[in-house]
Amino acid sequence: MNLPKTGFPMRAGLSKSEPKRLKDWQDNKVYEQVLKKNEGHKKFVLHDGPPYANGPIHIGHAMNKISKDMINRYWMMQGYEVPYVPGWDCHGQPIEHKVEEKLGTEKFNQTSTAKIRELCNKFAVENIELQKAGFRRLGVLGDWDNPYLTLYHQHDAADIEVFKAMFDKGMIYRGHKPVHWCKHCHTALAEAEIEYSDETSPSASRTSTARLTLSSGRPRRGPSPPTRQFLSSPVPPTSPLSTTAAPRSCSRT
Repeated sequence: MNLPKTGFPMRAGLSKSEPKRLKDWQDNKVYEQVLKKNEGHKKFVLHDGPPYANGPIHIGHAMNKISKDMINRYWMMQGYEVPYVPGWDCHGQPIEHKVEEKLGTEKFNQTSTAKIRELCNKFAVENIELQKAGFRRLGVLGDWDNPYLTLYHQHDAADIEVFKAMFDKGMIYRGHKPVHWCKHCHTALAEAEIEYSDETSPSASRTSTARLTLSSGRPRRGPSPPTRQFLSSPVPPTSPLSTTAAPRSCSRT
């Protein structure tokens, strides 16, 4: 058997070879080199929605960051200047919730607001470094030494400036809108934060059948009645409460 001679090992050994490759990228400043190579060219900027700094990365983080890294690398190879600045959301209920879990609800409720904010800040900073290491391990290229963090006061100031500009243009108004509310956290919830449990109910799966009388709609002339047909149509309710209010299924011929 005539096999080619190669320096590639028989086994990939990715758990050992990947960290070496990533270290080479970092030591040789691959990201900075690509930026310098394409400097002055047309820019492609991916505005990265920041993850919460509330724990180690998971499969959702991996899918998100790897997908974005693939997009950035594509445009880099097309000759575009691609500055990628990763960031973290250091505010919000997920971080406060983690701190509450750590302290316990009783102790959390007895702790002052100022102390809670201090603990949340400390927790966020610790998890930024934890997640940063995870994203670098995935091989994501970016300016990891200079990320944007929402806990920086310049970002708060920029938010106020943008809000003022929107107000001046008449884009801000007061109105009413129903929102989801967490009775435990005493805060509004986004649609993405709502999870519904699976419930099995005979009324939820029952389908009603309506027998409808259809008329041709032609005006009656003489003793002959208008043509009539019967149609049986399933009317599925959307919830147990809508069974009695389910609309008729109508067909016009």
